[in-house]
This record gives sequence, C-alpha cells and structure tokens, in this order.
Amino acid sequence: MILVSACLLGENCKYDGGSNDNLYVKLYLKDKEYIAFCPEIAGGLEAPRLPCEICGGRVLNSAGEDLTEEFTDGAEQAWDLCEEAEVEQAVLKEGSPSCGVNWIYDGTFDHVRIPGQGIMTRLLRSKGVRCISEEDIMNGRLK
Repeated sequence: MILVSACLLGENCKYDGGSNDNLYVKLYLKDKEYIAFCPEIAGGLEAPRLPCEICGGRVLNSAGEDLTEEFTDGAEQAWDLCEEAEVEQAVLKEGSPSCGVNWIYDGTFDHVRIPGQGIMTRLLRSKGVRCISEEDIMNGRLK
C-alpha cells in the first residue's frame, strides 16, 4: 500500500486552497493500491490558510503563529494510518513543511530551498516507510 499526498491527486488541500495535481504521480500509481492523505487538514488546518515553513525546528505560518502541534498531530495520524493499512511507501509533495522529502523552504518565506524533510516525512522515515517525492518520480530518481 502507498500513502500519497492528497494534493498530488488533485484534492484542494494546498495552503492556497488549490492542489498540486500531478499527472506523473497518477501514472506512477496506476495499477497500485494507494490512500490519499493530507496531514495538514488531518491536523486541523483549513484550506486556504497562510503558508507555513519550518523555522528553528518549529512550524510557523507567515504571520508568525506556531502551528507545530497541528503539523505533528497530522503526522501522527498519518503514521497510525500507515500502520493500519500496512503502508510501505509514501509519495509526498516536495518542499512542503509536512511532506518535503529532499528539500523544504528555509523559514524566511523568501522561497529559499534548503535540504531537509517535512514533519510527516521525518516521522514516516523513522518508522521505516520509504518516502519519495513527485519530483523523484518526474525525474526518474526512483531507487
């Protein structure tokens, strides 16, 4: 079973109320069993909402509000779902403070990318779930 960032499948759960609908991800998932999940919505956040970035180990929105608890709650719900559904792999949205696999934004809200992982990605990886991003799929970087 595969866990997939819901925004990559066209669900309007992105911070701006839109999605990150991705044809490459949909083609990759063809003939595979998967579950769509948005940890930010699961953690109690709405769409649309202010953009968030990880800053000093905390998740802050662009107004400076600390939403670490909501992000952590969503990540823990994702792990519970992974355990229940025997998820072995996750396809996640690169750059997201929840789902970033290879990079995230640096916390300045200036669109500066840095190596790192989102809150949910870190938790899932620590539990043995293989995490890849849509960029990994699009660029043929699957191992």
